[in-house]
Amino acid sequence: RFKPREGLMLNLEINSHKLKGSKREMFLFLFLLVLLYSISSFAAQESPVLKVMEKELSRCFSSLSQEKPAPLYFLSYEITDIDRTTLSASYGAIKSEDQDRSRFLDVDVRVGTPQLDNTHEIRGEFDFSRYFQEPVRISLEDDEGAIRKRLWLETERRFKEAQERYTKVLTNKAVKVAEEDTSRDFSAENPQVFLGDKAQLKLDLLAWKEKLKKFSQAFKKYPEVYRSFVSLDLQRVNKYLVNSEKTKIEQGNNYIRLSLHCETKAEDGMDLYRYEVFDVDKMEDLPSDEKINQSIQVLIDELLALRKAPLVEPYTGPAILMNRASGVFFHEIFGHRVEGHRQKSEMEGQTFTKKVGQKILPDFISVYDDPSLGQYNKTFLRGYYEYDDEGVKSQKVTVVKNGVLENFLMYRSPIKNFPQSNGHGRREPAHPCVARQGNLMVISDKTVSYPRLRELLIEECKKQGKPFGLIFKDIAGGYTSTQRYGAQTFKVIPLFVYRVYTDGRPDEVVRGVDIVGTPLTSFSKIILTGDDYAVFNGTCGAESGMVPVSAVSPSILVSEIEVEKKFKQQDRPPILPPPAHQ
Repeated sequence: RFKPREGLMLNLEINSHKLKGSKREMFLFLFLLVLLYSISSFAAQESPVLKVMEKELSRCFSSLSQEKPAPLYFLSYEITDIDRTTLSASYGAIKSEDQDRSRFLDVDVRVGTPQLDNTHEIRGEFDFSRYFQEPVRISLEDDEGAIRKRLWLETERRFKEAQERYTKVLTNKAVKVAEEDTSRDFSAENPQVFLGDKAQLKLDLLAWKEKLKKFSQAFKKYPEVYRSFVSLDLQRVNKYLVNSEKTKIEQGNNYIRLSLHCETKAEDGMDLYRYEVFDVDKMEDLPSDEKINQSIQVLIDELLALRKAPLVEPYTGPAILMNRASGVFFHEIFGHRVEGHRQKSEMEGQTFTKKVGQKILPDFISVYDDPSLGQYNKTFLRGYYEYDDEGVKSQKVTVVKNGVLENFLMYRSPIKNFPQSNGHGRREPAHPCVARQGNLMVISDKTVSYPRLRELLIEECKKQGKPFGLIFKDIAGGYTSTQRYGAQTFKVIPLFVYRVYTDGRPDEVVRGVDIVGTPLTSFSKIILTGDDYAVFNGTCGAESGMVPVSAVSPSILVSEIEVEKKFKQQDRPPILPPPAHQ
């Protein structure tokens, strides 16, 4: 049952034919081996919190599993301990400073049977109470009595809710038409035991206050920059999970984000902004002061260029989505549509549900999601985790291979032909788990250098008789509608866009466009990719709340993309000039 912590795993291979030395040397060797194992075992001792959770779970489960009419057949506790420090500076002064630590409890209760239980979709209504719960706070101290009482109370509440909802599920099945997917509601998974390292970070608060103040001073010299800030956000997230299947997980992740942000307003009222973030899990991996100052200057230059840039009218034509922008593009319009629960729900559009084994992307593109990767080319991946929020080991899942759909991202809700989880059950505290992306990787077998990709963009524009093409350097994010009751489209929000002319004129910065479309059409327009892979780190919101994610992609050339006019504010720019400050 023992699993040593990272860095203490002893991996020895002994060949008896090559082993030489006296019996005394053999004894010393075996003694050291036992000693190292003992040290590892001591390091991997479970925390007091985990022990308390095990005790109360065992007590509650043994009693409630005998209750009628629908007995409890599965019970899970997860406690998320978030220790967060945030600092923000603006125009050379500290704007905010906050330190907060909270523990949140999630209790998952299943009544009925794995074939049909209280989590089954109730067709014809959206269960707001299931997805929008108040976070349940629990004692910050490892006090057994305080923790167990909160566990007991929440288990009681959840069990009664589950009984009531299970009755609704049975009624709903009785009066509605037969479902297309009759898969079980819960998958059987092997119990897991993992006692990982605790997330720990040290911050020199005074030193970083001075750093942020100095960084933020750079914006002072530009009166057209109306708002700006530089912030540092540190999160130490430790999770403790136990369930009635004897799974026991203790793991921690550090999330460090340095953010640079500046805003202005164009003369026509449009609000404009630029930002850059640096995500790491160790303080020493943050960029140098010189690089940060260079990034600030680039943001200022781009913001001022945007302020003077012309508006783009609605357009369809060739375009390049640069690497990080391409990563966001794939995350939004592809990644969400291969999350497992969207293939089963009768409310979903099920874009790819029946396309397994079919070509959905160009044959030179493969896509996989691998939350077990902590880095890509020495760049931190924010979507990394060892075990998901259902206690299943994170796994690399090949979703598309050479353009052909092979798999979906699964949690413990089976779908037709996919009966098991592959470690993608994720949530923010106070939300139910669903299948979510971790580290989405877009890999191409047909690449050229970025300069060549730009030349091919111009060639494609000439071929189509277009006077220009667009290059999307940066994308803030976007949103996609996947359900049947609305338009199953997407919108992606560009931040910095170039117009590339076919007649040799210099590239021109433009503004005021959003990318829109439908996924199947958009994917069919991909011509080629660059060889310039880059990482996008972000936070994604969906039914199970906000979770950290990453996407890795090269730049992509598309034969056609559609843009529409962005929403424009109507307020005039400031009437008075800003106060003079040297």
